[in-house]
Amino acid sequence: MPTDKRQRQREGRQYRRAQLEAARKRRTRMRQGGLAVAIVAVIVVLVVLTSLGGSKKTNVNASSTTSTTAATTTTAAAGIPPSAPPVTGGGTLKTWACPNPDGSSPHMAHFPSTPPPMCIDPAKTYTVNMTTNQGDITFTLDTKNTPKTANNFAVLSWYHYYDGTSIDRIDTSIDIEQTGSPNTQSISDPGPGYNIPDEPTMTTNSSGQLTGPYKYSPGDVVMARGSGANSGSAQYFFVYGSAASALDSQGTYVTFGHITDSASLAVLQKIAALYEPCPSSDQTCLGGAPKTVVLISKITVTAS
Repeated sequence: MPTDKRQRQREGRQYRRAQLEAARKRRTRMRQGGLAVAIVAVIVVLVVLTSLGGSKKTNVNASSTTSTTAATTTTAAAGIPPSAPPVTGGGTLKTWACPNPDGSSPHMAHFPSTPPPMCIDPAKTYTVNMTTNQGDITFTLDTKNTPKTANNFAVLSWYHYYDGTSIDRIDTSIDIEQTGSPNTQSISDPGPGYNIPDEPTMTTNSSGQLTGPYKYSPGDVVMARGSGANSGSAQYFFVYGSAASALDSQGTYVTFGHITDSASLAVLQKIAALYEPCPSSDQTCLGGAPKTVVLISKITVTAS
């Protein structure tokens, strides 16, 4: 029989072994529990990330769709046709000098405050070829009746002022297509920095309104102007239909060129078919504009 001392020693050793075994089991359980927690945490994180990723993708698509739809709706609701960006670059001509008639002069965007000198020979015939993304337009300058206006157009063309301009206005009430606004691509364009004189000098009627001799028909190329005398500069328009005769009562818009070939007239009709009305709140757009941007990429003026 063991003594009380040995019995107590044996019981002490058993107790310590039991304590060690219990501690070992607790560590095992803690490791297993920690691993389980970690696995669950990883799963949760993956689920969250996947959810966020899917949500982000959905949001991007929804945002894109909403944005596109909103933009389309806004454009359709407001009736705002697209516009071309302004033409950038171009130098400043500080003193007048005639450009090279072969088109080799540099692009000029700003000019002296006086009209250009006479750089064409009014005794010659000047043919204008205009390259647009809807087809070529060809017309002849009227150097006999409007030499100063024809000269102004030729000078600006030779200085590449008009390259990159757009047809920024279509008005179906008077059958015209207006252009010549590189700075803003709209009728609010400030122009080249000067105005040209009317040809001929306009008269004032009893109501104090300017009146002129011009009548308008399809194929005419005409200077745009303000309400005052001698207010033309660079903007001009094409007449594509008979409704332009509504301007006959004024007759102050100087016709400086004429389209005679059917192919060019067909291009004007093609552009007119792109008409989209502008909202009445848009003061930079009268009537309407093409629903697709119509760009004039290049103009050449040749003499014969």
